[in-house]
Amino acid sequence: MTAIEASQSVSNLSAELQALLDRQRAAFLAEGPVSLESRLQRLDKVIDLLVDNQQALCDALDADYGGRSPRMSRMSEIMGAVNNAKNAKKHVKKWMKPERRKAPVPMNLVGGKTHIHYQPKGVIGNMTPWNVPVGMVFSPMVDMLAAGNRVMVKPSEFNPQTGELIQELVAKYFAEEEVAVVTGGPDVGAAFSSLAFDHLLFTGATSIGRLVMRSAAENLTPVTLELGGKSPVIIGESAKIDETAFKIMNGKTMNCGQICISPDYVFVPAAKVEEFVSQCVDACQTLYPDPCNNVDYNAMINARHYQRITGYLEDAASKGARIINTDDRGAQWNEQDKKIPIQLIVDPSDELDISQEEIFGPVMLIKPYSNVDDCIHYINARPRPLALYYFGKDKAEKNRVLSHTISGGVCVNNVMMHFTCDDAPFGGVGDSGMGHYHGHEGFKTFSHARTVYTDGWVDFIKLGGMLPPYSEKTDKVLDTQIKK
Repeated sequence: MTAIEASQSVSNLSAELQALLDRQRAAFLAEGPVSLESRLQRLDKVIDLLVDNQQALCDALDADYGGRSPRMSRMSEIMGAVNNAKNAKKHVKKWMKPERRKAPVPMNLVGGKTHIHYQPKGVIGNMTPWNVPVGMVFSPMVDMLAAGNRVMVKPSEFNPQTGELIQELVAKYFAEEEVAVVTGGPDVGAAFSSLAFDHLLFTGATSIGRLVMRSAAENLTPVTLELGGKSPVIIGESAKIDETAFKIMNGKTMNCGQICISPDYVFVPAAKVEEFVSQCVDACQTLYPDPCNNVDYNAMINARHYQRITGYLEDAASKGARIINTDDRGAQWNEQDKKIPIQLIVDPSDELDISQEEIFGPVMLIKPYSNVDDCIHYINARPRPLALYYFGKDKAEKNRVLSHTISGGVCVNNVMMHFTCDDAPFGGVGDSGMGHYHGHEGFKTFSHARTVYTDGWVDFIKLGGMLPPYSEKTDKVLDTQIKK
């Protein structure tokens, strides 16, 4: 499908998108039950597309960012989607089998049976973000295709070259009635979210997620929202500061902090703050020496987000915050290159703009604490995060943190690794999203769980006096069921 021009009228946009949806839905209905062989073939197409075109995809990402490491792109986007597809291929035959459940008493005693059949929903929409523009197209696509669906994708307009390449490659590997990609700006996105999909996945900002959900509600379209927020880290007294700092900075520096589960603010025992700061600086310099001129260190996606981050830093500086540049060379960054070294703000006031807004960039807040319960209270007083991280060897403290907080996912003694668990669900909670995908849970998300009851060889309803006219026999049967 050719790119939908932003200049088109809303009615024309909607009509063209609706026609594509109609073609996919007609093909879905014509196919009937989606065989295991068809699902495996489509998953193989995803793997072939990614493996055969990984260099072109990395080049497009580099061009869109104006500086993005191809190794990071292969590691964070292509590898994850390929592994998810391999995992689905391995398990989809088992996932497709009906699940046996217990039939109600006493029907189960006379041959009554209950099963759950997982049927494909039909046509699934996927609205993807700019920060992981390849991985968030193809990794969820794996779950959607494994469940037997057709797929329509709307990539972010912030990655025009990547989006156009994905559109071209999908058209090469898939029939339009199987998978289609539509490109365009916010008006295309608005029209896309207004379609009566059988399910819609949106990944992006919480503010836009609310709009997407409101639009989907007009059609009662079920939604899965993978949003953002501020992901906290709690460093326990028992944690080794050097190892902890290195793991946190390894995660924070990935994609220049432009990842929804990037660690945003870190609670550090007050007596260990300076040691932690020093170790963070050392880790950054080890991982990305001279970051502004380092090809492995990624740029900000565009000038708008560069200005947003520099605005946060200017606001913090004007309010007297302590800001530490992890690049001790003192190199000056600029809007043309858009590469900002990781900046640490120590003991920030809650009045800072960056304390209130989602960071999504190369800045991390460091908050001293004396009691871990204060950290828990602080986290619980704010919107529920997409991720939470705990470092330490104190099992009781770890369990207290996990049992007294709520987040989309958790890592213990590392950051961001839970997303790589292809056999476990990924998703948010509260302001950070709803629903999940990945693995078996992803298969279920994009399937309709259809309960099928099969009656036994005895008509208990009739013989048990459960039909009118009711009698004392009816009361006796009810008494056996309605009791403590």
